[in-house]
Amino acid sequence: MEPIRRGDSDDLFEAVVSQDSVMRWLATGRADSRSAARAMCDDHVAHWTRHGYGDFAVRDAATHAFLGRVGLRNRAQHGVDLGFAVQPRAQGRGIAGEAGRACLDLAFRRLSLPAVFAFVLPGNTASISVLRRLGAQADGTVESSGLHCLRYRFDPAGTATAKHVVVYDGGADLRLIHVLGPGSPGDGAALRAGLSDPCGVNGFALVWADKQHTLTAVSEGRPVASAGWLLRDMAFDGSPRRAAGLGGVLVHPAHRGQGIARTVISVAVEHARAAGAETMILLCRPDLVPLYTQLGWSRLSVPVTFQQPDGARTSPLITMIYDLAGLPHPTISVDLRGLPF
Repeated sequence: MEPIRRGDSDDLFEAVVSQDSVMRWLATGRADSRSAARAMCDDHVAHWTRHGYGDFAVRDAATHAFLGRVGLRNRAQHGVDLGFAVQPRAQGRGIAGEAGRACLDLAFRRLSLPAVFAFVLPGNTASISVLRRLGAQADGTVESSGLHCLRYRFDPAGTATAKHVVVYDGGADLRLIHVLGPGSPGDGAALRAGLSDPCGVNGFALVWADKQHTLTAVSEGRPVASAGWLLRDMAFDGSPRRAAGLGGVLVHPAHRGQGIARTVISVAVEHARAAGAETMILLCRPDLVPLYTQLGWSRLSVPVTFQQPDGARTSPLITMIYDLAGLPHPTISVDLRGLPF
């Protein structure tokens, strides 16, 4: 298993896209063209860049023949789901189950995701059987890509794990750890690496809220990145909304530019979703707006207020939000109803 690349498009076309018996069970439906396969590969590559995880090309260990694609896909309105599409001639050999188990190992042991879902069209008994063998539980129904689907859910405690760990190019040693509270002061000091203001916010002289959750990325036993968040009832256009405030996103200087922050942010969003957040919100420096925009966040143009010891203040930073429940963006104001994060 290795991340799908643009050069896999011909293999993907021959094994999956041109196979009606496979495509009829996928949300994309029939797409019998090489251009469609190229577009799919481009989408898979973009997903890896955006999240640090995604779909794998699965190949025969002996012949290197392309057998299908299996992987984790992050969907803004639904969370992370496990999907697979195996070439018809390779079906019945347990490939989807073995590769799916490795993906769940990646999701829970390496990324510390709180849950993984799967969406299946009614009548796809073969895929449902694979999901159940992997430990999935029925979790109602959902509309996905305009189709009525059965939803299944994997939880860390009830999921069969892989006998062999997935290893892929880049970050093979990276592991994410989720803890309650603001995290270890020692880890924070190590990530700051002697810098007095790595987040660039000291000049605002604000009092910040402690985080209720912390996600730390560890490589070779050392912290290399972290992010924190808290849950709070905030006011969007005067109406209450359960929101998660993201903050303290920090990457060690020696590990910047490797996409680690993107993965940490992506996983933090999923923890907030699992905890019941309807929206995630972030107070952002101007130079970081392009990064969050690429990750699917939206910039707000309304005033945002929060509390300080001397009273309410309007935020001097740019506000970004990530919608988790299909709710409208505020058009008047946002009140964080507490300290900033």
